[in-house]
Amino acid sequence: MGSGSKWSIGRNGAAARAPGYHPDAMTSVHLIHPGYVRDGGSRVGSSITLIRDGDALIVADPGLVANRGLILDPLAALGVVAEAVTHVFLSHHHPDHTVNIALFPNAEVVDFWARYRDDQWLDHGGDGWRMTPGTQLWLTPGHSEEDATLVVEADDGVYALTHLWWFPDRTPAIDPLAPDQDLLDFHRKRVLEAADIVIPGHGEAFRTRG
Repeated sequence: MGSGSKWSIGRNGAAARAPGYHPDAMTSVHLIHPGYVRDGGSRVGSSITLIRDGDALIVADPGLVANRGLILDPLAALGVVAEAVTHVFLSHHHPDHTVNIALFPNAEVVDFWARYRDDQWLDHGGDGWRMTPGTQLWLTPGHSEEDATLVVEADDGVYALTHLWWFPDRTPAIDPLAPDQDLLDFHRKRVLEAADIVIPGHGEAFRTRG
């Protein structure tokens, strides 16, 4: 999908033009901190991602890192200061994915439920809602009851930022924290049908096909 045309992925995976998208805007995805689980789970890092979508700068899952420079330095290398970030997306509420939200003082925080800015608790459109013209929120409970996936229609393909999978090898197949494995599997199938590239909760991106 690098032709310059932008498309939205509907709930059934069908493509449709994204309303309000400017054709000359660029959408890119940068995995700035591939997550991990080490030492039997006593050391955990979140997969943290920067998304540029036109004028929007989105940081996804700014959670646990060995030091905060591992978030701020890669952003600086991409020309982004923390104060310029417009949105923070949370895939779910576990602290290993949320603990560094406050690094981004001007960002609107978005989770499965709502949008939060300063002291405002604001509604959003739920499943399929466009956070920005090139990004879409999907409600994907499974790893937790509060899980969401950010689908990004980037210039080089459709990305899914999600904790439906922990690691790039798609393990563990049975999520030990999932309250409903069948529901998790349903949403895994839904995401795999739509996305070209998945960024899992803890690790490098993986391609869904080929």
